[in-house]
Amino acid sequence: MFNELVYDILIITYLIVALCLIGLVLIQQGKGADMGASFGAGSSATIFGSSGSGNFLTKSTSILAVLFFVISLFLGNMTANRVKATDEWNNLEAPAEQSIPEDSIPSASAEPKAANEDVPAADTDTNVPE
Repeated sequence: MFNELVYDILIITYLIVALCLIGLVLIQQGKGADMGASFGAGSSATIFGSSGSGNFLTKSTSILAVLFFVISLFLGNMTANRVKATDEWNNLEAPAEQSIPEDSIPSASAEPKAANEDVPAADTDTNVPE
């Protein structure tokens, strides 16, 4: 019960971290964007200032990336220890188990039938002329 709760919490956290990591990577400027800023592109009017966004976004991305990999290792370890459901289609060469109805199995206490029980006995008392 506790293990399943931790697993569910880690999956939800993993999803949130992954989405935040994707968002931060898409927000960051590429290496070529710095060249345009030196020719007066005006990056000083940004929220973080002229050089503050690079440090903040880089540190945030690094922290989320480390968190992403740590959660991946924990989830992999927890999943590896789970019991896997057996698949009936794994070995198709093995014969399938057949169920035999219980009434068709003779019990040990039942008396065996005689081989000729169904055949009526011949009448030996008949008067046959000789």
